[in-house]
Amino acid sequence: MTSKPRLSRMAGLLALMALPGCSTLDSMGAMLGGPPPLQPGQEGFVRGFLGHVVADEPRAATVARTVLSTGGSAADAAVAAGLTMAVTLPSRAGLGGGGACLLFNPARNAVEAVVFPPGARSGVPAGADRPAAVPMLARGLFALHTRGGRRPFEELMAPAEQAARFGFEVSRALATDFAAVSGPLFADPWAAASFGGADGRPPQVGERLVQADLGVTLATLRTAGVGDLYQGGLARRVEEASVPAGGGLTSADLRASVPRIVQARQQRIGSDIASFLPAEISGGAETEAAFQALMAGGAPPPAGPSLMPASATLLTLDRDGMAVACAFTMNNLFGTGRVAPGTGILLGAAPDVGQVRPPLLATGLVHNPNVRAFRAAAAGSGQGMAALAAAQALAGMVRGQPAPQAVAGIPEPGRAAAIGCTRYLPGPAQDCTAATDPRGSGLALGGLDR
Repeated sequence: MTSKPRLSRMAGLLALMALPGCSTLDSMGAMLGGPPPLQPGQEGFVRGFLGHVVADEPRAATVARTVLSTGGSAADAAVAAGLTMAVTLPSRAGLGGGGACLLFNPARNAVEAVVFPPGARSGVPAGADRPAAVPMLARGLFALHTRGGRRPFEELMAPAEQAARFGFEVSRALATDFAAVSGPLFADPWAAASFGGADGRPPQVGERLVQADLGVTLATLRTAGVGDLYQGGLARRVEEASVPAGGGLTSADLRASVPRIVQARQQRIGSDIASFLPAEISGGAETEAAFQALMAGGAPPPAGPSLMPASATLLTLDRDGMAVACAFTMNNLFGTGRVAPGTGILLGAAPDVGQVRPPLLATGLVHNPNVRAFRAAAAGSGQGMAALAAAQALAGMVRGQPAPQAVAGIPEPGRAAAIGCTRYLPGPAQDCTAATDPRGSGLALGGLDR
């Protein structure tokens, strides 16, 4: 026989579960002595469809997926993954470099371009034998966060700081890049100290790499704010450290360089709008032209020379349909090849100085303004073939191909990354797919989290 007190407790529970906002099993579990419900910022907070991420470096993809699982937005995921890539793929992304991103925010029903290429110099000081670009990644990702972030910026910096301080397993992507330029790179004693093992050789796939100085720099940015790199104590340290590295950066260079948030280049595709990076970014106009030619059934413009790869790509999509498509660069593989002593910052190469030519930063994003919904995003790398790689993947998804099919058959040496929803998002989540080029070393993650 059930006692009256027990019946009373059960009735109370049932009544509480019927109240608006109190119908979750988590709440009931907590009342019965189970674990408390997860809160925003805790991994596993989001259940069901998370969204998708694609990154050229696996750890960065894992970090982005974790951010989505905590309730972070696509912008949050891109910020955390971009900063992580600055640690785990310094050959192509870093605090000394920069990039550009497209952001679709359903709340604004618009696509914006956040532009932060490794900064050009007004002049090169005497003695700067390897002129450095103005570091733009930190400011650029902070600007991206202002347009769509939910989680605190300092929280998003933590995975990168931890990877630098405590180490990470070297990916195939990074090991391949080390092998390509290990001689010139390890000729710099500070680069050798930052990246070399105990025996002085480049780390191999799966070996652990710790970057203690970079970890301290990231901790400074987290606690003092990104502005410290541009007009604070860290800016003065970078100015001083760039002298022995031959970079010749000045505090005036750092203070004056700011990212820009501008209208993306756009063209209509039926009821959809395809967006591309602005013409000021090398690769923006090229990707748009290639996409336009492919959609018209013609041949894309001829590709430029295929030099050594020097860019990395990142795509994120959250469950609400916010999407980000980024391309990062050091303007050369490992930038200048020199680390600013004591900071751990590998300096990006100043663009259009000597033989340095900025690589094509190729991204594209399609949305439908009538229903405020995401349809597809793509990014390409592979120097001269980057624009065609992004355009071909994007065109394939617009024609109804799932992402894995859209990235297949990209001409060498191009590599593509893609996320697409054949019936838009918001919409049926099962119709969304993500893929990285099977010939590359990236990783695509997402889907459901149970």
